[in-house]
Amino acid sequence: MNILIKNVAAFLPTGEVATKNIFIERNKIAGIYDALPVDFKVDTIIDGTGKFAVPGLINAHTHASMTLLRSYADDMALMPWLTEKIWPVEDKMTADDLYWGAMLAAIEMIKSGTTAFADMYGPFVDSIAKAVIDSGLRASLARGIVAVAPGAYEKLEDSVRLYNTYNNAENGRLTVMLSPHSLYTCPPEFLKKMADTASKIGAEIHTHMSETEVEVSDCLKNYGKRPFAHVESTGIFDNGTLAAHGVHLNDEDIEIIKKHNIRIVHNPGSNLKLASGIAPVTRLLNEGVTVALGTDGASSNNNLDMLEEMRLAALLGKVESKNPEAVPALTAIKMATENGAVAAGLKDVGKLEAGYKADITLYDMRGANWRPRFNPLSLLVYSANAGDTDTVIVDGKILMDNKNLMTIDEERVYFEVEKAVERLIG
Repeated sequence: MNILIKNVAAFLPTGEVATKNIFIERNKIAGIYDALPVDFKVDTIIDGTGKFAVPGLINAHTHASMTLLRSYADDMALMPWLTEKIWPVEDKMTADDLYWGAMLAAIEMIKSGTTAFADMYGPFVDSIAKAVIDSGLRASLARGIVAVAPGAYEKLEDSVRLYNTYNNAENGRLTVMLSPHSLYTCPPEFLKKMADTASKIGAEIHTHMSETEVEVSDCLKNYGKRPFAHVESTGIFDNGTLAAHGVHLNDEDIEIIKKHNIRIVHNPGSNLKLASGIAPVTRLLNEGVTVALGTDGASSNNNLDMLEEMRLAALLGKVESKNPEAVPALTAIKMATENGAVAAGLKDVGKLEAGYKADITLYDMRGANWRPRFNPLSLLVYSANAGDTDTVIVDGKILMDNKNLMTIDEERVYFEVEKAVERLIG
């Protein structure tokens, strides 16, 4: 299907905003024009008047099906939260539970303008893959392995199966990474085995790194090294790495990050709520590190709203550096789009540019919070909210049109979620 978005304010790769006409041919942006050639063949025309077109937002680190545990365990420190509340319930989850949890996440993501996400969860990643296929979203999937639990090597074998089954499936909408949950749940010998496996099949890695001060101090105590140095010694970083959090970093850590081109995913909302700390985002960006944004799971955030993460990243960057010019709106948007694509290993995604995949979000600028319109970039980061999301397109397919979901039966999802939660927690 060919789509024309007419007369829309478009965020261009140069950082400029200009009124343009965006032509989508099948699943790609065929061209962005001031005036349209007369021979265009179009199936659908979207009137972009009063709307702001941006590359679809990319949630570069989340646990989609944790929507089932939203508000279940709040106001707790990370490790008690995990060990006493989250992991015991997750052990009871079925394949159907994870499907409906992921579908609930898909509703929330689409309705706030997110078109792609990098997910770490498990087991039953096939269920999450099905939710991605059914919803129309784009995703990088990974089975997060807690190797101190039984069956770690069998789970690694299953991760290879997932990679062989889903990597580049659905015309490239699905990709797959391998995922050691963290250094504190994965012994060094397991990390070495996963590194070897990733190298053999050509997979990249998605993991948590340096999220809390306790993680750093325990790593020093147990291994005599800080987290990045310890994990580097296992070979994991040799395969291409998405590292979530990166809150507690020193000079040595940052040198290792730069050496291996590790992509850091900043999760400001979750880090604030769990009191994990504030990541040194300004320094990482100044050092040339790719820094993307993620929400983490909905049980530690408690939402999947990437607009909120952009705002928090911009504000915290200013506070952390004591510099009001740090992390300006343009940088925050690029962290949520272009950098997110790089972090999640997504090709030809994250820009409004000819030849890129047609993953596009239109925000409605007609509300009071968008007036006056001196700077649409600033308004998107500091003023917009999820309710402003008007149209969402992924891979050239319209997933939401005029605020109406096109691929998901919302009421069915809500019914199935409530049924699952009643059984899990009762």
